[in-house]
Amino acid sequence: MADSRSAVPLIEKHTIGYVPHEERHGKVRDLFTLWFGGNIAPLPIVTGALGVQIYHLNLFWGVIAILVGQAIGGVLMALHSAQGPQMGIPQMIQSRAQFGSWGALLVTVIAGVMYVGFFASNIVLAGKSLHGIESTIPVPVGILVGAVGSGLIGIIGYRFIHILNRIGTWVLGIGIVIGFTYIATHVTTADFLTRGGFNIAGWLATVSLSALWQIAFAPYVSDYSRYLPANVGVARTFWATYLGCTLGSSLAFVFGAVAVLAVPPGVDTMDAVKLSTGAIGPFMLVLFLLSVISHNALNLYGAVLSVITSLQTFAYKWIPTVKARAVLSLIIMAACCFAAVGASKDFVGHFVDLVLALLVVLVPWTAINLIDFYVIHKGKYDVDSIFRVDGGIYGRFNMQALIAYAVGIAVQIPFMNTPIYVGSFSAHLDGADLSWLVGIIVTTPLYYWLATRDTAYRRRQNQASVTVH
Repeated sequence: MADSRSAVPLIEKHTIGYVPHEERHGKVRDLFTLWFGGNIAPLPIVTGALGVQIYHLNLFWGVIAILVGQAIGGVLMALHSAQGPQMGIPQMIQSRAQFGSWGALLVTVIAGVMYVGFFASNIVLAGKSLHGIESTIPVPVGILVGAVGSGLIGIIGYRFIHILNRIGTWVLGIGIVIGFTYIATHVTTADFLTRGGFNIAGWLATVSLSALWQIAFAPYVSDYSRYLPANVGVARTFWATYLGCTLGSSLAFVFGAVAVLAVPPGVDTMDAVKLSTGAIGPFMLVLFLLSVISHNALNLYGAVLSVITSLQTFAYKWIPTVKARAVLSLIIMAACCFAAVGASKDFVGHFVDLVLALLVVLVPWTAINLIDFYVIHKGKYDVDSIFRVDGGIYGRFNMQALIAYAVGIAVQIPFMNTPIYVGSFSAHLDGADLSWLVGIIVTTPLYYWLATRDTAYRRRQNQASVTVH
């Protein structure tokens, strides 16, 4: 089908419903610009700085850890993205084909909570960025500005998000190169290259943070590819997403590490960005403010789709359109503003802790979803069953998936390092969190074994009606 963007309404009318082939539009290259531009933002900059701030790596080993983590995590993230054009439905509702209509509810709710947290954290960073640009503007006012801007973009929806990130890729890409150049030519700290060193625990922890940044996108990445024509294929969708997200995230992560090393120790990351970029510091903060507003729309959009998916589990005939999506967006936005204004001083730190805890329960879902789509079902699903309250051929609960999911969570516990719990193996590794890696390694073969030995699975596979081309 020929792409005709001019015929596509700017305000998105779909929510979680199947996108018919005649309504598909866009180019696969849009995925590169979406994920490249969207990842040059304050939160990945702050996260990337942790390797040298918290784990005391020097610049060389910090950059290596960042790149390794991005390369590994990006594979999982991009494999989810490639499902979008083939299925034509959001990621979370597709999980019903693996877990059952009710079995998928837990993961959907967890994903929604995580993206609400992402949204709230980003509006805090938007508030601090605006305050850094103009100190007379209080942080709470900046938080409201960031929330309203992201809210409007999220309500307009899919197409507008892609348009903004096509523009943002060029603006932010050029901006961050200018920032790197300025820091490289104006470094004043004598220990820029020698501060920190190498320690295996800190290196592994930084790899994990970098990989988990990518994995955190998994529950909603295919939401932004589901409008593409199915004939774009899996490989092209994968590479456009993988290159866009890993390159954009790597630039932002490394920029954070470079910025904090270019100033004396103990300076807050975004303050370090302003100080290290000198005369162009306000310009960089303006760019990052615009970036966080644009990118944060994805978090609000994903949170709203997760809420709709959860509610639709019990009201299966309800497939809401733009009005319901707008109302839910406003409700979530108002709640996040209230929470962020009340806890802006330490909100981002608490949020990072929350994400690390939530990813323990999302990692097994990632493994199950990917092995089911690519190896077991080979993309053949009955979409009508996915939207039925009883799950159709997938049922309300798929015990094979739920058993593998529970085991996948349990095996991670000894390797966890979160504010909630520090596992025994993690303690021996000086706090390095490898739970995500263990979860993937155990869950993937276990689910494959359970699913393929189940005769009901083979019957469901034969009944499925949607095929990957």
